[in-house]
Amino acid sequence: MGVAENKAVLQQAFAETARGNGRPFVDMMADDVRWSIIGSTAWSRVYEGKADVLANLLGPLATNFNGPNTVTAERFIGEGDLVAVEGRNHSVTHDGMAYANRYCWVFTFRGGKVAEIVEYCDTDLINRALTPPA
Repeated sequence: MGVAENKAVLQQAFAETARGNGRPFVDMMADDVRWSIIGSTAWSRVYEGKADVLANLLGPLATNFNGPNTVTAERFIGEGDLVAVEGRNHSVTHDGMAYANRYCWVFTFRGGKVAEIVEYCDTDLINRALTPPA
């Protein structure tokens, strides 16, 4: 797949996360995906494989929110097998705090699936707003 097709996969997935539906986002990831969260928070590490991402990142993250984890994408920039996405979170924590995190994700595609995600975000907000994963 080329950069236009990779961007289209992400545009479709983020159209759904904007509605609070994360299933297409999960479905686009390869089973052996690597997701790195940059920084020094309790969430910052490399998650190895879709099972690890679901059990130790996305699942615990969802428990922090009062409602679905809603994320929109604002810009898609692609080159080769890489697509960078600038986005924002619109979720609210259980104690009513707006979780308005800003992100830049760099997605690497392999065979039509996301093989790697590197996430840059407001780590101070993570520390202030989220309960650390177990």
